Amino acid sequence: MHKITLQNIKPADIEAESFRIIEEELGSHSFTDEEFAIVRRVIHATGDFSFAENVKIHRQAISAGLRAIRSGKNILTDVQMVASGISKSMLAHWGGRVVTKIADPQTAHRAQAQGSTRSEAAMELAAGDDIGIVAIGNAPTALLKVMEMIGAGTFAPDLVIGVPVGFVNAAESKAILVSKDFPLITSLGRKGGSPVAAAIVNALLRLAGKK
Repeated sequence: MHKITLQNIKPADIEAESFRIIEEELGSHSFTDEEFAIVRRVIHATGDFSFAENVKIHRQAISAGLRAIRSGKNILTDVQMVASGISKSMLAHWGGRVVTKIADPQTAHRAQAQGSTRSEAAMELAAGDDIGIVAIGNAPTALLKVMEMIGAGTFAPDLVIGVPVGFVNAAESKAILVSKDFPLITSLGRKGGSPVAAAIVNALLRLAGKK
């Protein structure tokens, strides 16, 4: 039987060692320091180096996200899994909170009344809640609704993080998103998910605290 040898690393040093391994294995890249902080944390959360190719960051995305965080605006997520992965204490330092309305009774009632998905209804209900960043990791319909509201002038978040995962409309919704000219971060193709959305937000939170 093959014996597995584990590295003897202190718990406090695990993240730093993980980042070192990522940097070593990824090698040279064209990301800025701030962009790489985001991509590195996504790779760290997923163990998937393909995100170095898939993640697309609008030229104004990071500055817009940092402004939103530092001004105390809220972060809207499509599902509770994304909300659970975001550092509430780091966000609270700036006065913001995480908003998730997918499970609200009002969301279900609105979706039924207008024949939409709960994800779409949740985005509509939260649009007026001082939202600075939208972080979508699961529902393409939520991402499409956000883009529709932005286009109609009824919603104006500072940054849209759209990384829904899956086989039905996930890649398509992100292809539409990346064509927009407002601050956005996405991951092209089928890959994404709640851990990716939360990792991007947490990377921005850490960048916000550095300056």
